[in-house]
Amino acid sequence: MKQTILIVEDDPMIRQLVRIYLEKNEYDVVEASDGETAKEAFLTYHPCLIILDLMLPKISGEAFLEWLQEQENDHVSVIMLSAKARIEDKITGLKLGADDYMTKPFDPEELVAHVEAVLRRTGQFCQKIVHNGLCLMPRRGEVLLYDEPIHLTKHEFNLLYYFMQNPNIVLSREQLVNEMYPYGEQDVSDRTIDAHIKKLRRKIESNPTNPMRIQTVRGMGYKFVTTKT
Repeated sequence: MKQTILIVEDDPMIRQLVRIYLEKNEYDVVEASDGETAKEAFLTYHPCLIILDLMLPKISGEAFLEWLQEQENDHVSVIMLSAKARIEDKITGLKLGADDYMTKPFDPEELVAHVEAVLRRTGQFCQKIVHNGLCLMPRRGEVLLYDEPIHLTKHEFNLLYYFMQNPNIVLSREQLVNEMYPYGEQDVSDRTIDAHIKKLRRKIESNPTNPMRIQTVRGMGYKFVTTKT
């Protein structure tokens, strides 16, 4: 699964340059040109890392970083990329919670190296899969539904993880059995899978406004859908 990086930068040429180098190194990239848009992008895409300019329209980089520290449900790393080169500016940025600080002008290959170094330390905490308000964090063993935690059993969690890794694909009951019971530790019937899915549906589709997430495909199996129906 690719890691998502949010670039918050008002200069479109710099955003494009950074995007090219990050995508070349197999990262998913989201862009924001100001602090307000950055908030929306953060809450929508749940990036693992943010490359943050300090001098931004609407909301400064410092103010955005302070807001970021208040978001309790997310672990995200920050690399500040700024024309502010004074030692005092660097110290302020690091005290506000940035993991790294680079100054402009910069070498994009060096920036990628800094990204990789930061994610080696912190990337294990930020892997997420997000679809329509449902957020699964496999390494933390947590699931959020519209930012509210929901409790799943081990089998329900593994089942949902498998579904969310394979969105909009019909999965047979045999595939689901092999995924949930990889070592054949017990004789599992189709009814067992159906029962797990029934319980899982109750938890992730409990709100009347929720979209139907797991569809039954008659004679074939089940499909986790990522679009509202």
